[in-house]
Amino acid sequence: MGNDGVTGSRLAGRVAQAAKEALTLRGHVTAVDVITGLRWSYLRNIDTWRQGRTDSLERVTAVDAAKMADAMAILREWALARGLTPGESAYVSGGRDRRPLRFTVDGDEELERVFRVHWFSPELSEARRRQLTEKETRPPDLTVVVPLEPWTCAGCGETGPHHIMEDDQLHCLTCADMDHLVFLPAGNAALSRRAKKESVLSAVVVQYNRRRKRFERRGILVEDEALARAEEQCLADEEVRLRRRERDRLRREVGDVEFQAALAEEIRRLFPGCPEERAEAIALHAGLRGSGRVGRTAAARVFDDRAVTLAVVASVRHLDTDYDRLLMAGVPRREARDRIRDRIDQVLTRWRD
Repeated sequence: MGNDGVTGSRLAGRVAQAAKEALTLRGHVTAVDVITGLRWSYLRNIDTWRQGRTDSLERVTAVDAAKMADAMAILREWALARGLTPGESAYVSGGRDRRPLRFTVDGDEELERVFRVHWFSPELSEARRRQLTEKETRPPDLTVVVPLEPWTCAGCGETGPHHIMEDDQLHCLTCADMDHLVFLPAGNAALSRRAKKESVLSAVVVQYNRRRKRFERRGILVEDEALARAEEQCLADEEVRLRRRERDRLRREVGDVEFQAALAEEIRRLFPGCPEERAEAIALHAGLRGSGRVGRTAAARVFDDRAVTLAVVASVRHLDTDYDRLLMAGVPRREARDRIRDRIDQVLTRWRD
């Protein structure tokens, strides 16, 4: 702690107040509770850190790691004096790489462990402490951002309506292998909950509100089939039926019917064993106007064999392998692709016969 006794005493009082408020509200206290309670950082900064958009919490905090460590020492003393039970929790990024989050710029492991300690009320049962710990250690939702400023994808050099962090860089959904997901706007909690539950791979879509100075949820990205299943579960709701009709109408409007039919025929020529309905589904998905998908490339427009094959491979990757589950678990894209390569080859070989 600092040499100034008055300053140290004032900090101790502020830490105690922040810790008491968190303990009363949630039954346990974390480093983030204290840091935000001291107004050293704000929820919008915490969101930025959790999304993996900064290398450490220290970067978006008004004080340095030493001052933060002082506060943690005070918190520890305060918690032990009240018989609180310590427990360590992991913090994982909401970016595509699912990397461990750092509290400090230097990332010293001994100090990082101090920040990961949560202090639980002695009145909580063991089961409740375990439940809270599991909740804290559960990887957060993948977070996709609707950008407010122009941006460029680190993978392809293009841009798009959404981006996600991977390896500390912005990537478009195509390069992140998430462009097969469809957007479900916020507004229907039951449909969103069911669609997310049904979808192996999903992401929350947020946008920064400059006026309110915070990220706000705009909806979710889920698999098309998962959304269809969720809508089936909600068919008793007339609003959902209207939503499905509107979505189908928009899909028909952006679909290039003639091109998609020709693309489906080309898929069946190259892969005669591919089921007819599957070839049509691949063509429909890959051929949407403005999607940026491989089916809309110049090569695919003239039915270049390689471009058409890539569209088929993309479909097999997401629907016939564990690829999406691996992505959701935080496996790096390249490693995930290596793991499922043999399975893709098996499907393509069968369809070529």
